[in-house]
Amino acid sequence: MIKLGLLLTNQYRLLSVAAILDVFETVNKLYIQDGHPAPFQIDLFCSDDSLLSNPGTYFYGYEPIAIQNSPKQDLILIPSFINEDIQHAIAENYPAVTWLNQQYAAGAELASFCTGAFLLGATGLLNGKIATTHVDACADFAAAFPEVSLQADKTVTQDGRLYTSGGATSSFHLMLHLLQIHCGNSIAIKIAKLFAIDMDRHTQSYFNTFQISRKHNDDLVAMAQQKIEMAYHNTGTIEEMIKDIPASRRNIVRRFKQVTGITLIEYLQQIRIEAAKKLLEQTVEQMTEVIYKSGYNDPKAFRKVFRKTVGMTPSEYRDKFYLGTRA
Repeated sequence: MIKLGLLLTNQYRLLSVAAILDVFETVNKLYIQDGHPAPFQIDLFCSDDSLLSNPGTYFYGYEPIAIQNSPKQDLILIPSFINEDIQHAIAENYPAVTWLNQQYAAGAELASFCTGAFLLGATGLLNGKIATTHVDACADFAAAFPEVSLQADKTVTQDGRLYTSGGATSSFHLMLHLLQIHCGNSIAIKIAKLFAIDMDRHTQSYFNTFQISRKHNDDLVAMAQQKIEMAYHNTGTIEEMIKDIPASRRNIVRRFKQVTGITLIEYLQQIRIEAAKKLLEQTVEQMTEVIYKSGYNDPKAFRKVFRKTVGMTPSEYRDKFYLGTRA
Protein backbone atom coordinates (compact mmCIF):
# COMPACT_ATOMS: atom_id res chain seq x y z
CA MET A 1 0.00 0.00 0.00
CA ILE A 2 1.26 3.46 -0.94
CA LYS A 3 1.43 5.87 1.99
CA LEU A 4 -0.01 9.08 0.60
CA GLY A 5 0.35 12.17 2.77
CA LEU A 6 -1.68 15.29 1.98
CA LEU A 7 -0.11 18.37 3.56
CA LEU A 8 -2.66 20.81 4.93
CA THR A 9 -0.69 24.00 4.60
CA ASN A 10 -1.58 27.19 6.41
CA GLN A 11 -3.83 29.11 3.99
CA TYR A 12 -4.50 26.01 1.85
CA ARG A 13 -7.12 26.33 -0.88
CA LEU A 14 -10.09 24.16 0.08
CA LEU A 15 -11.00 23.32 -3.51
CA SER A 16 -7.48 21.99 -4.13
CA VAL A 17 -7.59 19.72 -1.07
CA ALA A 18 -11.12 18.54 -1.83
CA ALA A 19 -10.22 17.65 -5.44
CA ILE A 20 -7.18 15.64 -4.35
CA LEU A 21 -9.16 13.71 -1.74
CA ASP A 22 -12.02 13.09 -4.16
CA VAL A 23 -9.77 11.59 -6.83
CA PHE A 24 -7.68 9.34 -4.61
CA GLU A 25 -10.65 8.23 -2.50
CA THR A 26 -12.42 7.30 -5.75
CA VAL A 27 -9.41 5.23 -6.84
CA ASN A 28 -9.50 3.34 -3.55
CA LYS A 29 -13.24 2.69 -3.94
CA LEU A 30 -12.79 1.38 -7.49
CA TYR A 31 -10.14 -1.08 -6.32
CA ILE A 32 -12.31 -2.29 -3.43
CA GLN A 33 -15.34 -2.70 -5.71
CA ASP A 34 -13.21 -4.97 -7.93
CA GLY A 35 -12.20 -7.07 -4.95
CA HIS A 36 -8.70 -5.64 -4.58
CA PRO A 37 -7.13 -3.86 -1.60
CA ALA A 38 -7.09 -0.08 -1.77
CA PRO A 39 -3.75 1.12 -3.22
CA PHE A 40 -3.47 4.30 -1.11
CA GLN A 41 -3.35 4.89 2.62
CA ILE A 42 -4.40 8.53 2.78
CA ASP A 43 -3.37 10.67 5.76
CA LEU A 44 -3.56 14.40 6.35
CA PHE A 45 -0.58 16.20 7.89
CA CYS A 46 -0.24 19.73 9.19
CA SER A 47 1.73 22.04 11.45
CA ASP A 48 -1.22 24.33 12.22
CA ASP A 49 -2.32 24.01 15.86
CA SER A 50 -5.88 25.11 15.04
CA LEU A 51 -6.35 22.05 12.86
CA LEU A 52 -4.74 19.74 15.38
CA SER A 53 -6.95 21.01 18.19
CA ASN A 54 -10.13 20.29 16.24
CA PRO A 55 -9.68 16.76 14.84
CA GLY A 56 -12.32 15.67 12.38
CA THR A 57 -13.81 19.15 12.08
CA TYR A 58 -12.45 19.97 8.65
CA PHE A 59 -12.50 16.71 6.72
CA TYR A 60 -14.92 13.94 7.52
CA GLY A 61 -13.15 10.69 8.31
CA TYR A 62 -9.70 12.24 8.69
CA GLU A 63 -7.84 13.31 11.78
CA PRO A 64 -4.91 15.57 10.90
CA ILE A 65 -1.52 14.40 12.14
CA ALA A 66 1.22 16.72 13.34
CA ILE A 67 4.17 16.65 10.96
CA GLN A 68 6.45 16.14 13.95
CA ASN A 69 4.78 12.77 14.57
CA SER A 70 4.51 11.61 10.98
CA PRO A 71 5.94 8.32 9.76
CA LYS A 72 7.81 8.08 6.47
CA GLN A 73 5.54 8.69 3.48
CA ASP A 74 5.82 7.37 -0.06
CA LEU A 75 4.07 10.28 -1.77
CA ILE A 76 3.35 13.75 -0.39
CA LEU A 77 0.92 16.14 -2.07
CA ILE A 78 1.09 19.92 -1.55
CA PRO A 79 -2.15 21.80 -2.40
CA SER A 80 -2.39 25.37 -3.65
CA PHE A 81 -2.51 28.46 -1.43
CA ILE A 82 -5.46 30.79 -1.04
CA ASN A 83 -3.20 33.56 0.27
CA GLU A 84 -2.29 36.01 -2.51
CA ASP A 85 0.83 37.02 -0.58
CA ILE A 86 2.75 33.87 -1.40
CA GLN A 87 5.92 34.92 0.41
CA HIS A 88 3.90 35.41 3.59
CA ALA A 89 2.29 32.01 3.08
CA ILE A 90 5.73 30.38 2.76
CA ALA A 91 6.86 32.04 5.98
CA GLU A 92 3.77 30.76 7.78
CA ASN A 93 4.49 27.24 6.55
CA TYR A 94 8.23 27.20 7.14
CA PRO A 95 8.12 24.19 9.54
CA ALA A 96 6.74 22.19 6.61
CA VAL A 97 9.81 23.09 4.51
CA THR A 98 12.08 21.16 6.86
CA TRP A 99 9.61 18.27 6.99
CA LEU A 100 9.41 18.04 3.19
CA ASN A 101 13.20 17.94 2.94
CA GLN A 102 13.35 15.17 5.53
CA GLN A 103 10.67 13.12 3.78
CA TYR A 104 12.36 13.56 0.40
CA ALA A 105 15.72 12.50 1.84
CA ALA A 106 13.98 9.38 3.15
CA GLY A 107 12.76 8.51 -0.36
CA ALA A 108 9.35 10.18 -0.65
CA GLU A 109 7.99 11.62 -3.89
CA LEU A 110 6.80 15.22 -3.61
CA ALA A 111 4.06 16.70 -5.79
CA SER A 112 2.81 20.30 -5.69
CA PHE A 113 -0.40 21.62 -7.17
CA CYS A 114 -0.76 25.11 -8.63
CA THR A 115 0.79 27.70 -6.25
CA GLY A 116 1.84 24.90 -3.89
CA ALA A 117 4.98 24.95 -6.05
CA PHE A 118 6.13 27.97 -4.05
CA LEU A 119 6.41 25.86 -0.91
CA LEU A 120 8.18 23.12 -2.83
CA GLY A 121 10.48 25.77 -4.30
CA ALA A 122 11.27 27.02 -0.79
CA THR A 123 12.76 23.61 0.06
CA GLY A 124 15.54 24.17 -2.49
CA LEU A 125 14.85 20.74 -3.95
CA LEU A 126 13.73 22.23 -7.28
CA ASN A 127 16.98 24.12 -7.85
CA GLY A 128 18.40 23.05 -11.20
CA LYS A 129 15.20 21.13 -11.99
CA ILE A 130 12.10 21.84 -14.06
CA ALA A 131 8.80 22.99 -12.55
CA THR A 132 5.57 24.79 -13.34
CA THR A 133 2.86 26.63 -11.40
CA HIS A 134 -0.28 28.66 -12.03
CA VAL A 135 0.27 30.52 -15.29
CA ASP A 136 -0.47 33.91 -13.67
CA ALA A 137 1.98 33.21 -10.83
CA CYS A 138 4.91 32.30 -13.07
CA ALA A 139 6.55 35.72 -13.01
CA ASP A 140 6.54 35.80 -9.21
CA PHE A 141 7.81 32.22 -9.06
CA ALA A 142 10.67 32.96 -11.45
CA ALA A 143 11.66 36.00 -9.38
CA ALA A 144 11.52 34.05 -6.11
CA PHE A 145 13.32 30.96 -7.39
CA PRO A 146 15.69 31.92 -10.24
CA GLU A 147 17.60 28.64 -9.95
CA VAL A 148 14.53 26.62 -10.94
CA SER A 149 13.99 25.91 -14.65
CA LEU A 150 10.42 27.21 -14.89
CA GLN A 151 8.31 25.68 -17.68
CA ALA A 152 5.52 28.25 -17.63
CA ASP A 153 3.55 26.70 -20.48
CA LYS A 154 3.51 23.16 -19.08
CA THR A 155 0.48 21.58 -17.45
CA VAL A 156 2.57 19.00 -15.57
CA THR A 157 6.29 18.52 -14.94
CA GLN A 158 8.29 15.65 -13.49
CA ASP A 159 11.95 15.76 -12.57
CA GLY A 160 12.90 12.59 -10.75
CA ARG A 161 10.76 12.30 -7.63
CA LEU A 162 9.50 15.88 -7.87
CA TYR A 163 6.25 16.77 -9.62
CA THR A 164 4.44 20.08 -10.20
CA SER A 165 1.25 21.16 -11.95
CA GLY A 166 -0.13 24.33 -13.43
CA GLY A 167 -3.19 26.13 -12.12
CA ALA A 168 -6.67 24.95 -11.22
CA THR A 169 -7.78 22.02 -13.42
CA SER A 170 -4.17 21.23 -14.31
CA SER A 171 -4.11 19.61 -10.88
CA PHE A 172 -6.22 16.79 -12.30
CA HIS A 173 -3.63 16.18 -15.00
CA LEU A 174 -0.93 15.78 -12.37
CA MET A 175 -3.12 13.33 -10.47
CA LEU A 176 -3.67 11.34 -13.66
CA HIS A 177 0.09 11.30 -14.21
CA LEU A 178 0.67 9.99 -10.68
CA LEU A 179 -2.03 7.36 -11.16
CA GLN A 180 -0.42 6.19 -14.40
CA ILE A 181 2.84 5.72 -12.51
CA HIS A 182 1.45 4.02 -9.42
CA CYS A 183 -1.69 2.28 -10.70
CA GLY A 184 -1.30 1.99 -14.48
CA ASN A 185 -3.01 3.46 -17.55
CA SER A 186 -6.28 1.60 -17.06
CA ILE A 187 -7.18 3.25 -13.76
CA ALA A 188 -5.93 6.65 -15.00
CA ILE A 189 -8.25 6.43 -18.02
CA LYS A 190 -11.16 5.35 -15.81
CA ILE A 191 -10.62 8.33 -13.52
CA ALA A 192 -10.30 10.67 -16.51
CA LYS A 193 -13.70 9.50 -17.74
CA LEU A 194 -15.34 9.72 -14.31
CA PHE A 195 -14.08 13.27 -13.74
CA ALA A 196 -14.42 14.38 -17.41
CA ILE A 197 -10.73 15.25 -17.77
CA ASP A 198 -9.16 15.77 -21.21
CA MET A 199 -6.02 13.65 -20.99
CA ASP A 200 -4.30 15.25 -23.97
CA ARG A 201 -3.91 18.77 -22.59
CA HIS A 202 -0.21 19.46 -22.09
CA THR A 203 -0.06 23.26 -22.16
CA GLN A 204 -1.67 26.05 -20.13
CA SER A 205 -0.42 29.01 -22.17
CA TYR A 206 -3.84 29.87 -23.58
CA PHE A 207 -5.23 30.38 -20.05
CA ASN A 208 -2.74 33.15 -19.40
CA THR A 209 -3.95 36.73 -18.98
CA PHE A 210 -1.34 39.45 -19.29
CA GLN A 211 -1.09 41.11 -15.90
CA ILE A 212 -0.39 44.83 -16.27
CA SER A 213 2.04 45.74 -13.51
CA ARG A 214 1.06 48.89 -11.58
CA LYS A 215 2.99 48.05 -8.42
CA HIS A 216 5.57 50.78 -8.84
CA ASN A 217 6.01 54.48 -8.25
CA ASP A 218 7.80 55.40 -11.47
CA ASP A 219 5.71 58.11 -13.09
CA LEU A 220 7.63 58.00 -16.37
CA VAL A 221 7.11 54.25 -16.76
CA ALA A 222 3.42 54.66 -15.86
CA MET A 223 3.18 57.33 -18.57
CA ALA A 224 4.73 54.98 -21.13
CA GLN A 225 2.37 52.18 -20.10
CA GLN A 226 -0.65 54.43 -20.51
CA LYS A 227 0.46 55.61 -23.95
CA ILE A 228 0.92 52.03 -25.15
CA GLU A 229 -2.41 50.88 -23.75
CA MET A 230 -4.29 53.79 -25.28
CA ALA A 231 -2.66 53.65 -28.73
CA TYR A 232 -1.50 50.05 -29.23
CA HIS A 233 -3.38 49.80 -32.53
CA ASN A 234 -1.40 52.61 -34.21
CA THR A 235 1.92 52.61 -32.34
CA GLY A 236 4.78 50.78 -33.98
CA THR A 237 8.13 52.17 -32.90
CA ILE A 238 9.80 52.96 -29.60
CA GLU A 239 10.08 56.59 -30.69
CA GLU A 240 6.30 56.79 -31.07
CA MET A 241 5.77 55.11 -27.72
CA ILE A 242 7.99 57.48 -25.78
CA LYS A 243 7.08 60.67 -27.62
CA ASP A 244 6.37 63.55 -25.19
CA ILE A 245 7.76 61.57 -22.23
CA PRO A 246 10.31 63.84 -20.48
CA ALA A 247 13.22 61.39 -20.53
CA SER A 248 15.88 60.24 -22.96
CA ARG A 249 15.25 57.14 -25.07
CA ARG A 250 18.03 55.26 -23.28
CA ASN A 251 16.74 56.23 -19.85
CA ILE A 252 13.09 55.27 -20.40
CA VAL A 253 14.01 52.00 -22.13
CA ARG A 254 16.22 51.03 -19.20
CA ARG A 255 13.72 52.10 -16.55
CA PHE A 256 10.79 50.39 -18.26
CA LYS A 257 12.58 47.02 -18.38
CA GLN A 258 13.76 47.42 -14.78
CA VAL A 259 10.28 48.23 -13.45
CA THR A 260 8.03 45.93 -15.53
CA GLY A 261 10.45 43.09 -16.26
CA ILE A 262 9.87 43.28 -20.02
CA THR A 263 10.87 45.65 -22.82
CA LEU A 264 8.67 48.33 -24.37
CA ILE A 265 8.23 46.25 -27.53
CA GLU A 266 7.32 43.13 -25.52
CA TYR A 267 4.80 45.17 -23.55
CA LEU A 268 3.25 46.45 -26.78
CA GLN A 269 3.02 42.90 -28.16
CA GLN A 270 1.35 41.63 -24.99
CA ILE A 271 -1.23 44.43 -25.06
CA ARG A 272 -1.96 43.73 -28.73
CA ILE A 273 -2.33 39.99 -28.19
CA GLU A 274 -4.72 40.58 -25.27
CA ALA A 275 -6.78 42.85 -27.54
CA ALA A 276 -6.85 40.15 -30.21
CA LYS A 277 -7.91 37.50 -27.67
CA LYS A 278 -10.85 39.63 -26.54
CA LEU A 279 -11.97 40.16 -30.15
CA LEU A 280 -11.74 36.40 -30.80
CA GLU A 281 -13.67 35.64 -27.61
CA GLN A 282 -16.42 38.21 -28.00
CA THR A 283 -16.96 38.98 -31.70
CA VAL A 284 -17.41 37.31 -35.07
CA GLU A 285 -15.11 39.80 -36.77
CA GLN A 286 -13.25 38.45 -39.78
CA MET A 287 -9.65 37.50 -38.99
CA THR A 288 -8.35 40.37 -41.13
CA GLU A 289 -10.33 42.82 -38.96
CA VAL A 290 -9.05 41.19 -35.76
CA ILE A 291 -5.49 41.55 -37.02
CA TYR A 292 -5.98 45.19 -38.03
CA LYS A 293 -7.79 46.24 -34.83
CA SER A 294 -5.06 44.59 -32.76
CA GLY A 295 -2.45 46.83 -34.34
CA TYR A 296 -0.90 44.44 -36.85
CA ASN A 297 -0.52 44.98 -40.60
CA ASP A 298 1.23 41.71 -41.43
CA PRO A 299 -1.04 38.64 -40.95
CA LYS A 300 1.94 36.28 -40.98
CA ALA A 301 3.72 38.24 -38.23
CA PHE A 302 0.49 38.40 -36.18
CA ARG A 303 -0.08 34.65 -36.37
CA LYS A 304 3.54 33.93 -35.46
CA VAL A 305 3.46 36.18 -32.39
CA PHE A 306 0.00 34.94 -31.37
CA ARG A 307 0.98 31.27 -31.54
CA LYS A 308 4.23 31.88 -29.68
CA THR A 309 2.46 33.83 -26.93
CA VAL A 310 -0.77 31.86 -26.59
CA GLY A 311 0.28 28.37 -27.61
CA MET A 312 -2.28 27.92 -30.40
CA THR A 313 -3.39 29.63 -33.60
CA PRO A 314 -5.94 32.48 -33.55
CA SER A 315 -8.53 30.20 -35.17
CA GLU A 316 -7.96 27.48 -32.59
CA TYR A 317 -8.30 30.06 -29.83
CA ARG A 318 -11.63 31.29 -31.22
CA ASP A 319 -12.91 27.70 -31.53
CA LYS A 320 -12.10 27.10 -27.86
CA PHE A 321 -13.17 30.40 -26.27
CA TYR A 322 -15.67 32.20 -28.50
CA LEU A 323 -18.52 33.06 -26.15
CA GLY A 324 -21.17 33.01 -28.87
CA THR A 325 -20.93 29.25 -29.19
CA ARG A 326 -22.06 28.96 -25.56
CA ALA A 327 -25.04 31.30 -25.83
